[in-house]
Amino acid sequence: MSPLSQGIGSLNESTLHAAIKEWYAQPQDRFEVSVDGSIIDLIRGTQLIEIQTSNFAALRKKLTKLIDRHPVRVIYPLARFKWIVRTSGKGDTLGKRKSSKIGKLIDIFEELIRIPDLIKHPNFALEILVVDIEEVRTADGKGSRWRKGVSIKDRRLVQVVESHELKRVQDYLRFLPDGLESPFTNKTLADALGIQVFEASRITYTMRRMGLLEITGKYRNELLYVVNI
Repeated sequence: MSPLSQGIGSLNESTLHAAIKEWYAQPQDRFEVSVDGSIIDLIRGTQLIEIQTSNFAALRKKLTKLIDRHPVRVIYPLARFKWIVRTSGKGDTLGKRKSSKIGKLIDIFEELIRIPDLIKHPNFALEILVVDIEEVRTADGKGSRWRKGVSIKDRRLVQVVESHELKRVQDYLRFLPDGLESPFTNKTLADALGIQVFEASRITYTMRRMGLLEITGKYRNELLYVVNI
């Protein structure tokens, strides 16, 4: 155990959460501190740092309570490559394969769509850690229907590849491709980014709620968007 990890709490956190916390921590950080009735992962100076490995909706209540009085940074590990590790009920490894899905930075909007009103707050900062992970699964009959009863037991950090920081509202405009026509539709945005239209609609909805885009009209049945800054 490293000297840093000895000061890090583990309040029922996942292996991935704990590994990200240890990777990110600096010697003067404080861990698992109660602030305004909420337990904060890390405090660095005056900044509150929360590591959220999934489901930003679960973070909404805490952020709403804290963000008017404190600078808050959310650390989100976004999986680039993922290896699926199959295990038995006893924990023995049965096999391992690399997932065909490759994560993209634009995938962050799957989470941002849940808190667009909070992202634009001047006290909010987001740091995306592009990571490679292992996902441990067991065929125990308790998993979701689409996963055919296979449960995800844990996620483990393999490596941190790179980091992307977004501190100002305008920073999110980097997700719009260069040369995008104006006005544009969800379809033209999807084509420019090489993604599905429903994925583009997450981006436009989130950016509109952030005040970055506005609707200027319609083309046939599609909304037309322009940058509002």
